Amino acid sequence: MASIAALPATAPDRNCPLCPRLADFRAQLRAREPDWFNSPVPPFGDPAGQLLIVGLAPGMQGANRTGRPFTGDYAGDLLYATLLEYGFAKGVYLARPDDGLRLVDCRIGNAVHCLPPQNKPLPAEINTCRQFLIATIAGMPRLRSIVALGRIAHESTVKALGLRSAAAPFGHGAVHSAGTITLYDSYHCSRYNTNTRVLTPEMFRSVFAKVRADLDS
Repeated sequence: MASIAALPATAPDRNCPLCPRLADFRAQLRAREPDWFNSPVPPFGDPAGQLLIVGLAPGMQGANRTGRPFTGDYAGDLLYATLLEYGFAKGVYLARPDDGLRLVDCRIGNAVHCLPPQNKPLPAEINTCRQFLIATIAGMPRLRSIVALGRIAHESTVKALGLRSAAAPFGHGAVHSAGTITLYDSYHCSRYNTNTRVLTPEMFRSVFAKVRADLDS
């Protein structure tokens, strides 16, 4: 009997060497904070879901510490509250990976799976890690909607979907078609963006209200 080929990995392995700068930073943090996750953060949620949320990269005090996307920092507070409001999550978000929160018809990943210094991945690192975003998308057979949080997540997702960048410019609230998948843009739900009112909770919720309405139609 012919063997069945394994599906492409949706996240790098624990000691991924593909981006030397990120691997060096990871090693420094493992020495400094041995109890933290300090590894590439895998996607969280249901591979059979219709919605994929793509962030930028793990946060220092968030996913890099806890091992679950958007868990343990301010961005997660706003994101998970919004997902609970619109029925994409159930349970209680307690900012830790053992809080029992469950995503519903939804998955969360990142454009870059490892924590970058100053939260700023280099273009080469974004390009190198895109193979895992492509695999995540390919591994979601019912995928209909993607929400990109921020310009970098948008641009990497556009490339992963095979769209022309000029045909799908980033803008908060913008909606782009990619065959059977619809891409929705939002400013990133970072503390900086919310503190400066670049993004308000109302603006953020409006994106997910649109996604919810489209999926339910």
